[in-house]
Amino acid sequence: MANAQVLVPYFSAVVMDDMGLAVSRSPLERLEFDNVALKKLPLDISEEPGPRRVTGACFSRVKPQPLLKPRFVAVSNDALALLGLNAMEVLNDPLGPEYLSGSKVMPGSEPAAHCYCGHQFGSFAGQLGDGAACYLGELKNPSGRQADGRKVLRSSIREFLCSEGVFALGVPTTRAGSLVTSDSKVVRDVYYSGNPRKERCSVVLRIAPTFIRFGSFEIFKATDENTGRQGPSYGHDAIRGQMMDYVIETFYPEIQQNHTDRVERNVAFFREVMLRTARLVAQWQCVGFCHGVLNTDNMSILGLTIDYGPYGFMDRFDPDFICNASDNSGRYSYQAQPAICRWNLARLAEALDPELPPGRAEAVLDEYLPLYNTFYLGNMRKKLGLLRREEPEDEMLITELLQTMHNTGADFTNTFRCLSQIPCPTEGDGEAEEGVIKMAKDLLLEQCASLEELKAANKPSMDPRELAMLMQLAQSNPSLFQMISDRRTVAMQLEKDELHACFCSRLQSVLVRCVLINLIMCCDWCRERLAREVEGQSDVQALQEERVKVMDGTNPRYVLRNYIAQNAIEAAENGDFSEVSLRSSNDVTRTVGFSKGRKKRAVSAFTCFSGFPSHGLIFLPSLCVIGPAGVEGSGKAFLYPAGSGAAELAGPEGGRGAEE
Repeated sequence: MANAQVLVPYFSAVVMDDMGLAVSRSPLERLEFDNVALKKLPLDISEEPGPRRVTGACFSRVKPQPLLKPRFVAVSNDALALLGLNAMEVLNDPLGPEYLSGSKVMPGSEPAAHCYCGHQFGSFAGQLGDGAACYLGELKNPSGRQADGRKVLRSSIREFLCSEGVFALGVPTTRAGSLVTSDSKVVRDVYYSGNPRKERCSVVLRIAPTFIRFGSFEIFKATDENTGRQGPSYGHDAIRGQMMDYVIETFYPEIQQNHTDRVERNVAFFREVMLRTARLVAQWQCVGFCHGVLNTDNMSILGLTIDYGPYGFMDRFDPDFICNASDNSGRYSYQAQPAICRWNLARLAEALDPELPPGRAEAVLDEYLPLYNTFYLGNMRKKLGLLRREEPEDEMLITELLQTMHNTGADFTNTFRCLSQIPCPTEGDGEAEEGVIKMAKDLLLEQCASLEELKAANKPSMDPRELAMLMQLAQSNPSLFQMISDRRTVAMQLEKDELHACFCSRLQSVLVRCVLINLIMCCDWCRERLAREVEGQSDVQALQEERVKVMDGTNPRYVLRNYIAQNAIEAAENGDFSEVSLRSSNDVTRTVGFSKGRKKRAVSAFTCFSGFPSHGLIFLPSLCVIGPAGVEGSGKAFLYPAGSGAAELAGPEGGRGAEE
């Protein structure tokens, strides 16, 4: 891990104002905004405050509400470099916190709020739009909700850390350039317990080529037959075509160049969005990431991870893992993510009709699942170090491994990290090799949950009497049952009840022993598969070294576990930003081993960016080297300060409320 202190002297340009006086301009003031989106898409010029229906426009002008005494908590050098900025220059700019929080408008910036709609938890919610965010502007090539429009320090830290952490994992994402907090306060009921408290207003600077999302095209939706809601620009079909032209010409220029027929161009565009979405969700699944709120308004048209809310990384592997406390049905659970993304693509296809013929869209959607499986299996083979050949049995091996991890409560991140310790079979010293294999198996067994943890994990959340009532209702009155529950929820509760009873029975020790034996058997299956991997290889040692390098570059040592983020939040709320900002270049190298979610070892938030050594991430005030390449883009960069008070596009459905 390379680390270095970075000290870049602050400098500014000197220009002449209209009176002929010398005026210094900081790097932020020299940013060249062109704001193409506001020129090419309809803009509602009204600055009337408060939520209102915005018809026939994609953006609405807003005036960001300034914060009281804004100040930096952290900045990301890599993210700011996308704008042609240097982190230390920004930190040394006395107006930096005001500019990047939207409290003061940069020269050339045109603050606006984006109007979009969305299907939320399967139901069309009508007009939404930027409620706690606003568009600051769009740069030349550098390299609405009904709420108060404010984010607090707690949610802002989670967004900042995860945006940069997911980038470090090599997953496409919007970036977080800076995090600014202030003395401005809002009241939030964090746990919806009736005990609200004041929290600091904070702002994250979001950076991406565009923030256009699936829901951006749903503003043209006809009245929904279930909710009765309608898109605010229904009937303005010309704007739909205008939006598609803008998105394709700007962000998919190769598609624009390769297709003269408009329909064929639009089909190619939808296919590329589908492909990027399939690849993105496959990457999520392979690092154990659960988004939590995969509504259509949280799906990027570029295939980026966007809108970090109640996200979570799995600790122990559980396909039914739910990170959103509001998701009672498990609609956005870990294992549901691939199917939900396809469902969202289908809603996008509906929104693009008639620009995208339904028959052609359906044909593209049929390609989604095979593509997703290809991406997923490709990633999983790398996680297992299977580099030389692809076998049909690989899918079964992966399934068996994940099932065994589920049964043992094995830690998802740590287990895959441990697998690189299993060596390829050789014809060398058999006794020494057996010793290495035993150590690898022991290390894997350490990642399994204890009996008490398995009992707790499989304890039904539903009262037995309620469960019995629902089962009886499912038989006697299916229509009423479907109104208050669903078969999947009941089945999950029954499965947990059965497992919990087993772990609490007199046979618990035998059961646990059998489950652990299954994990050891998985190691043996991996060895058998590796034996076929080395067939015909003249230098097995070179293959093993390559395999370990690929596995360690694919399986992170750290992810942003909830307790790590919570430690950073609690410290920051007490005025200590050291868990968010890197204190010294030696901190990361001193932290070794695994971050075990259940045991809550002392792992700082910044450590989560050390999984892959490559490029640089600057926090206050030092450099920690991390992560692979940046987000895909067109050479454009949008600036969005999340929490800047742009609530003017709020729809009648309300917003996120206290969770912000």
